[in-house]
Amino acid sequence: MPHHILTLQQAARHIRIPERELFHLVQRHEIPCQRRGEEILFEHRLLDDWAQRRILGLPTKSLTEQHREETADRTRLATEDVLVARLCRPEWIDPALTARTKPGVIRDMVALAVSTGLLYDDAALHREIEERESVSSTAIGGGAAFLHARYHDPYQSSDSFVVLGKTGQQIFFGAQDGAETDLFFLICCTDDALHLHTLTRLCMLAHGTSLLPDLRAATTAEEMYGILCRAECALLKTL
Repeated sequence: MPHHILTLQQAARHIRIPERELFHLVQRHEIPCQRRGEEILFEHRLLDDWAQRRILGLPTKSLTEQHREETADRTRLATEDVLVARLCRPEWIDPALTARTKPGVIRDMVALAVSTGLLYDDAALHREIEERESVSSTAIGGGAAFLHARYHDPYQSSDSFVVLGKTGQQIFFGAQDGAETDLFFLICCTDDALHLHTLTRLCMLAHGTSLLPDLRAATTAEEMYGILCRAECALLKTL
C-alpha cells in the first residue's frame, strides 16, 4: 500500500540503495523520513516520490548499475524482463501530438492514457502529473520526458501501461539543462516496484541507446513501437 511505513532496511531494499548510504542521506536530511526513538522510518509514498526524482537525475554509471540489479532480480522469477512490449501498444502511441505548451502536452498525454481503457480517473491522474511537474520536471536531457503521478497509486488503473507521444516541434518542458522536449512517455503502473523499474528502464533506453533519435525519425505509431521493442531487446542483451 502506498501509505505504509518502511524500516531503514526495507526502504534500502525497495529503492536499491545500500543501508549505510541511506543512513547517511538521513543524517544529511536529504531524504524524507521520521524517527521513532532510535528507529528510522519512511513513508512509502514519500520514499517513492524521492526515488523517482533520483532515478531521473542519476549519472549513467549509477543508472546502469541500478538497472542491472533490478533486471537481475526480476529475471530470477521469469526467463526474460521485456517491459515495453507488454506495457505499450502501437495504438497507445501518437506520433503527431498537436500541443505546443507544457499544459497542452499533459492534457494530450492524459487523453492518450484514457484511450487505453485501463484508467479509472483521468482527472485525478491529470492533477497528480501537474503536481509532480510543479515539484520538478520529468524532462531529461535528449528531449524526452517521463510523465507520471507524483505519488504512486496502485488503484489508478486496472493494469499497468505506458503511452508515448511525439510533438511536431520541441517545447520547453523544464529540463534542467534547458533543452526542449518532443518525446513524451506517460507511465502508469499498478505495482510500485514495477513503476520504478519501468522508469529506470526508460531512462536507460534514452541514455544508452539510439532510441530517441530513432523515434524522431519515425512517422507512424507502428514504426515507433517497433523501435521501442528493438531498442529494449538490444539493451537486455548487454546485461
